[in-house]
Amino acid sequence: MTPDNNNDENINAELSTLKNQVFILLVALIVVSGTLTVGLYRQVSIAGKDMQQCQQILASDGNQALINNIVGQLVNYGEKHPDYLPVLKKYGITPSGTAPVAPKK
Repeated sequence: MTPDNNNDENINAELSTLKNQVFILLVALIVVSGTLTVGLYRQVSIAGKDMQQCQQILASDGNQALINNIVGQLVNYGEKHPDYLPVLKKYGITPSGTAPVAPKK
């Protein structure tokens, strides 16, 4: 064996090893991206179902009395506990008994 022939074999072995590493990394990339895609799709579908439920709750008039009752209880709690007032103010609920204002974003 000549030194050139031995050098060519080393280069071929290194190229083969690099090809294997690239292939393994590509497979790993496909698996990770597929897993991420499935996870994000699941989150989007769950969020869509939650959005539909929220829209149904807001659309029904029967729940308005329940919502008003909950807001009233929050106002009563805020009047007894002044440290809770900033939370009520954040969501536009005023303890003075006036109508709630839409929250600022």
